[in-house]
Amino acid sequence: MIRYFLAGIYIKHKQNMTTKILVSSCFLGEKVRYNAKVNALNNTHLAQWIAQGRVISICPEVSGGLSVPRMPAEINKQGVIMTQSGIDVTSAFTLGAQKALSVCKQHNIVYALLKENSPSCGSHFVYDGSFSNTKVTGQGATAQLLQQHNIQVFSENTIEQLATLVNADFD
Repeated sequence: MIRYFLAGIYIKHKQNMTTKILVSSCFLGEKVRYNAKVNALNNTHLAQWIAQGRVISICPEVSGGLSVPRMPAEINKQGVIMTQSGIDVTSAFTLGAQKALSVCKQHNIVYALLKENSPSCGSHFVYDGSFSNTKVTGQGATAQLLQQHNIQVFSENTIEQLATLVNADFD
């Protein structure tokens, strides 16, 4: 912590006050989802982080070159990401994951808030590749790569855990 003396008052300023959080663009209301629908996350913690200038957003799928809208994609048992029409889009998802990691390194990001169940962003669950709406334990391409590089990944289901860590960093 740095203390500044200004007009007879000590002002506390945390050096890590600007800790950034990587956030899925869809959570911010951007039309980046495969079906071009808005899926904004209405959450007080997220609103606070936006107001504090902590949020850096990315859609790994769009960053990897995929269009909006696009065919739904899922990860199969072999780890290949395929569209519903049978096109292998693993390379686009991998490129998007690498770009997300690059953003994290550029901004010294250690926390990410990503969309659960996504073939890019799922941190605990993804769809099983059968396009039958069946979820399985697993990680999307981006979530997996970020975690391999010691970036903690959270979802809309675990945002309270993230808030506890962010607030601890700020205190």
